Amino acid sequence: MAMSSLKDIYLDQLQDIWSANTQCLPVVTELGRAAQDEILSEALIAGANGIADGIAQIEKLCSDHGIKPNAEHCKGMAGLVKEARAHGLSDEITDADVRDAAIIPQYQRMVHYALAGYGTLTAFANRLGLDGDAAILEKCLDQTYDGDRRMTEIATKGGVNSDAAS
Repeated sequence: MAMSSLKDIYLDQLQDIWSANTQCLPVVTELGRAAQDEILSEALIAGANGIADGIAQIEKLCSDHGIKPNAEHCKGMAGLVKEARAHGLSDEITDADVRDAAIIPQYQRMVHYALAGYGTLTAFANRLGLDGDAAILEKCLDQTYDGDRRMTEIATKGGVNSDAAS
């Protein structure tokens, strides 16, 4: 697609966040199953549910704009997913507490990509006067921030990092 307007970039970025979300959903689910800490596992499962909801919301927005969400493969998320598998699910991590501590930054890296995407899309939608889109994207952004904050709390106030340090 030729990029000649902010709307063109907006539509391209909708497709990018859809691709990113569809790529990270399976690995987040796997991370949730691999986590030993119950609170961490539940947070990852909630994160996967939030990602699935975000996918549905983006599909609706794409449909509303007459585009297919799967036009492009997000190479940025592909790299983050590869890293999450290598550093969060690797067989070389033999201690469950250490695996839990390794899972959190892998998840947060993927979440931070989504935060950048949703934040940019929200700004574009607002600038374009797409108030309905902006409201949907703002909700996705807020849910993504909540997931990121929850992971930080689990890492810093929960027992995950202290258990791994023992």
